[in-house]
Amino acid sequence: MVRRASLSLGTGEEMSGNIREYLFIIIVLFANIIEGITGFAGTMLAMPASMMLIGAEEAKVILNMVALMVSSTIAVKTYKKINRKELVKITSLMMLGMVIGLYLFAVLPVKLLSVCYGVLIIAVAVNGLASKKRMELPAGILIIIVLAAGIIHGLFLSGGALLVVYVTAVIKEKGVIRATLAPVWLMLNTIILLQDIWFGRITFHTLRLTGMCMIPVILALVLGNYLHNKIKQERFVHLTYLLLIISGVSLVI
Repeated sequence: MVRRASLSLGTGEEMSGNIREYLFIIIVLFANIIEGITGFAGTMLAMPASMMLIGAEEAKVILNMVALMVSSTIAVKTYKKINRKELVKITSLMMLGMVIGLYLFAVLPVKLLSVCYGVLIIAVAVNGLASKKRMELPAGILIIIVLAAGIIHGLFLSGGALLVVYVTAVIKEKGVIRATLAPVWLMLNTIILLQDIWFGRITFHTLRLTGMCMIPVILALVLGNYLHNKIKQERFVHLTYLLLIISGVSLVI
């Protein structure tokens, strides 16, 4: 059964469906510029506002299809830089966690999940802003982090923030991090897409909105790739964390 529950956006009159859809597309455009620069955080940035605009279920379905296009594009362009050993390890561990996340999404209330999600976003963002150097963590803790990232990805397609804690601890070069993350999302999101098809979550409305996002996403990827090569990544990472804090607060309050 498809859950249509959504979070209210403000206290005024309900916005028309068209306005909500246009705002959603703008959010997808901006979030995927960040994704193109950093290789993560695109869906995590887009999901909170998208949940409020079009509902948790449809937001997850549409953003997953968008993420598939983004990750496949980045993977093709950067495949030579992929760390294959880490790719296998990350994908295996995250698949285990994702099974748990998909189950929790199906059985827990949307409001409870959204509040927990908001708290997680804020915690990850504050930690990212506060960290001045690469974290040194025991191997066992790093494995737990990847499993937790899989659970979050199954819930909200947003395991990237936790996964980045792991990859920055084991991979030094930002281009390799970006290249290795892309096929991870490609494989995991394909599994989620198959599940969405199986349970009938792919509707005319979700396909229409996904189609409307295609040109903005292509523009976002071109711009994001350009900025990735031209501008210091640290500035955009800090901006991403600040935006994540705002998004997280909007879900909690």
